[in-house]
Amino acid sequence: MSAPAISKLMTTEELLAMPDDGMDRYLIDGQLWEKPMTRRNRRHSRTMTNLAAFLAQWLARQPMPRGEILTGDAAFRLRPNPDTTVGIDLAYISPQLAAQTPDDTFLIDGAPVLAVEILSPSDQHEEIVNKVQGYLNRGVALVWVVDPDFRLVQVHRPGAVPETVNVLQELSGDPELPGFRVAVAEVFRQ
Repeated sequence: MSAPAISKLMTTEELLAMPDDGMDRYLIDGQLWEKPMTRRNRRHSRTMTNLAAFLAQWLARQPMPRGEILTGDAAFRLRPNPDTTVGIDLAYISPQLAAQTPDDTFLIDGAPVLAVEILSPSDQHEEIVNKVQGYLNRGVALVWVVDPDFRLVQVHRPGAVPETVNVLQELSGDPELPGFRVAVAEVFRQ
């Protein structure tokens, strides 16, 4: 993963106009980051499916209006000028953000409440640190970095020391996701 040494900041519109050439690209403060497209394995996909199902069950118990659970590298412009535009593996958006975003939009303008990054074999430490800091600095209240290999979840919140929970513990979304709790072992079940 590399950020080019350029002085001109890129906009989201310029990012979206780039060719679909097998590169994974995102912007942090207008700086382009790119790498070859990640190929995800079954473990990654299964973990995303499991976690999305638990989040969907939690969401169904919430009072109306409800937000939305989004998967599959959902595109977000977290902040404009300079733009921070990313794809997030799994996200929860608030009822307000859901209501102001048309169903047919490609890009959600605003920060989700929850951003989940599920580690892939090709992810690099610098890239994940960069993304997590980018999310937290741009309005995401809760970030989970999910590691299917070590079967643990790192929990990040703005201004707080990160926590790590493993398969012997429970993952909680409180207070950002009131009442959300799941055994970490269930997130990684086959």
